[in-house]
Amino acid sequence: MESFNSRDFSDAGLPTTFVQDNHSRSTRGVLRGLHYQYPEWQGKLVRAIVGAIFDVAVDIRHESPQFGEWFGLELSAENRKQLYVPPGFAHGFCVLSDVSEMTYKCTSLYEPADDASVLWNDPDIGIQWPIPEPILSSKDIDAPRLKDLSPLNVSS
Repeated sequence: MESFNSRDFSDAGLPTTFVQDNHSRSTRGVLRGLHYQYPEWQGKLVRAIVGAIFDVAVDIRHESPQFGEWFGLELSAENRKQLYVPPGFAHGFCVLSDVSEMTYKCTSLYEPADDASVLWNDPDIGIQWPIPEPILSSKDIDAPRLKDLSPLNVSS
């Protein structure tokens, strides 16, 4: 399986330079997100290599006509789909299988001081998560709502 081809990505208008690869392992019911990095935005190319996740991107660019809209799909080792989450979007996922491992390529390095999040169940966004009672970290429980964020500038 070819999971990345710079020519194909370039032809599709997607980035071809990634500077960091991450590998994450979680168990059924875990929900992480909605995370983003600011002001050093990150784009992420996400795929599940073990099990299945429901992966979500939310447009948090205040100037965007799609501000607050979300997109989600199942990524699994079986379906081999990938999702590119562009800079200016928050990212989250929940685990649908007993265990899931996912990898994601990032367009900029992780900067702990820039780490931020939006409330996973913000009613103004209205994500339809496929699990009723997720397992959450305190960071994700205490995240602010979208309407409480200061306007964020996207330079990329």
